[in-house]
Amino acid sequence: MLAMVLPAPGAALVAERRDDPAPGPGEVRLRVCACGVCRTDLHVVDGDLPVRRARVTPGHEVVGVVEALGPGVTGVAVGDRLGAAWLAFACGRCAYCLAGAENLCDAPEFNGWTRDGGYADRMLARADFCFPIPEAYSNVEAAPLLCAGLIGFRSWRKACEGRPVRRLGLYGFGAAAHLLAQLAIVEGQAVYAFTRPGDDAAQGLARRLGCVWAGGSDERPPDPLDAAILFAPVGDLVPTALTAVCKGGIVVCGGIHMSDIPQFPYERLWEERRLVSVANLTRQDGRDYLPWAVRAGVRAEVTTYPLSEANRALDDLRSGAFTGAAVLVPWIRRGTA
Repeated sequence: MLAMVLPAPGAALVAERRDDPAPGPGEVRLRVCACGVCRTDLHVVDGDLPVRRARVTPGHEVVGVVEALGPGVTGVAVGDRLGAAWLAFACGRCAYCLAGAENLCDAPEFNGWTRDGGYADRMLARADFCFPIPEAYSNVEAAPLLCAGLIGFRSWRKACEGRPVRRLGLYGFGAAAHLLAQLAIVEGQAVYAFTRPGDDAAQGLARRLGCVWAGGSDERPPDPLDAAILFAPVGDLVPTALTAVCKGGIVVCGGIHMSDIPQFPYERLWEERRLVSVANLTRQDGRDYLPWAVRAGVRAEVTTYPLSEANRALDDLRSGAFTGAAVLVPWIRRGTA
């Protein structure tokens, strides 16, 4: 097999040939068909997240075909098309798991961080933590749904807890936001898109998808927001978003890593505004989201890269060189799908 390996935090990925891995108990081996390039991969590669596995292969938005079964696997057959997401395993025994919050498990594993992920042409995954991929999506279309889509969905449901949301702000209009915007609009919400100042391409995409307003993150929206979700890992945006939401509004931080939140006046939080974070996801999120995305007609705008150009894809994500999502596919030419 061919895998893109991280030799050390901050280093470029290197291609490495390995023997095809044999699936262990409860595992399947996937022939990787597509793997999304997520901002969390950047946090792993850049060292923002601590090293949990030496020479790890990143990637956790994986669509693959089952080509081997480990002992004890049931309900899955060779040839099935499955998706492997960020949460690779939860213990099922800790207080969080027993309460239905496996995203907060005390002993979790994560694809592309504590386990080798999908920047490869073969990958092992726990069968019981994989999702069947709806037939409505191609491999490339489905890959971004497995983290950008899922974490956006979980963040959105958190934002909608407790009170109706008519006006929703999305800060950082990348992979997660452009997927969530489509679902939220179908659900009757007015979506306000905040991009890097001067990012005309992302603002244009937001308008094409039906957002009622698009502008820079340094701008005030024309209307007060009921809720805002931050996908940009920029702590400075927290007080900005709190200022943009109305009394009783909520700001949800959707990323696993964010720069420090600066000190801000208490009045920005006062009047029962709330600031919460979203951590990881649960398998139930996937079971709920994928059919919902099909019904809502959610489609990813995708730029594809060959697996061998994973470093270029990461650099382009870092610099904002594309709109929507990026996906690695073995043995293709770079382009847009």
